[in-house]
Amino acid sequence: MRTFYLLSLLLFALASCQQPAQYISNEGYIYGTIYHVTYESPQGKDLQPEIEAVMMELNQSMSTFDSTSTISKVNKNEPTELDELFITIFKQAQKISELTDGAFDITVAPMVNVWGFGFKNKEQVTPQLIDSLKQLVGYQKVHLENGQLMKDHPNTMLDASAIAKGFACDMVADYLYSQGCKNLMAEIGGEVVAKGKNAKGNYWSIGISKPDDNEFFTQQKLKAIVELQDRALATSGNYRNFYVEDGIKYAHTIDPKTGYPVQHSLLSTTVLADNCMTADAYATAFMVSGLEKSIAIAEADPEIDVYFIYSDPNGNYQTYVSPGFKKLLKKEYE
Repeated sequence: MRTFYLLSLLLFALASCQQPAQYISNEGYIYGTIYHVTYESPQGKDLQPEIEAVMMELNQSMSTFDSTSTISKVNKNEPTELDELFITIFKQAQKISELTDGAFDITVAPMVNVWGFGFKNKEQVTPQLIDSLKQLVGYQKVHLENGQLMKDHPNTMLDASAIAKGFACDMVADYLYSQGCKNLMAEIGGEVVAKGKNAKGNYWSIGISKPDDNEFFTQQKLKAIVELQDRALATSGNYRNFYVEDGIKYAHTIDPKTGYPVQHSLLSTTVLADNCMTADAYATAFMVSGLEKSIAIAEADPEIDVYFIYSDPNGNYQTYVSPGFKKLLKKEYE
């Protein structure tokens, strides 16, 4: 009887120490943008320090702002052992480059740099300069060999900003899932991964912003709301990053083949995929490719779904929605 009593006390004490599962939300600043993460923690533990450690691990590999990162050493042709994160991103980047006929290209860095942020250096850009940069740019000019990155030209530089942020979302989601968080949403600067359901028992709902130049400094208006069911989403858009010259709008996306900003009617591309790294890269590639070619690329890949916002000849907004994406749309706005 005494043994039974002590065992009962022990079980009660253990049960009392266990915290109930609860949804926890974290936010902060990383990669020059804001992140939001919400997850059902099995024992109510706040995992923000661990989440930020995961994101910083990627920073040490792919940040061009950190002179000691793997990608910075590669760009400076310094001897370095390529880490697993770098290799994973590089291989996927090369795959998307092939699938999009070079519209996505992580060697575009020299062209992006010469134009400057917000095209502040556009007066300095000449056809001769662009021609010289074309010798350095091209995803076929870099490859892996025995664990090393080989370049056809030593001045070729890599910039993984259009794919790494999506991969960071995947890393955070994978970490949380490994900790028993089956219901989660990880968002970094607009790239999103969602698993399971939210605190209300519903699938996670994600808004797609309406492209409106007049809303630059005001609250963004939504064009649509999509329901994420264990998938990832990434959006790329030119409508808030452009300059106008002689009545022509020049977008912020650089075409790796021409070296110049793209000019077409496509204003926003949203991609659904099984992982955010893929969605992120595709969204950027589609902003380079334009509407018709992007639709053809998307239709050829059954693993992605897309939502495109474009401008018709009269300047009105139109949308192209793939069949798979249409099934997940909860609401569309005018």
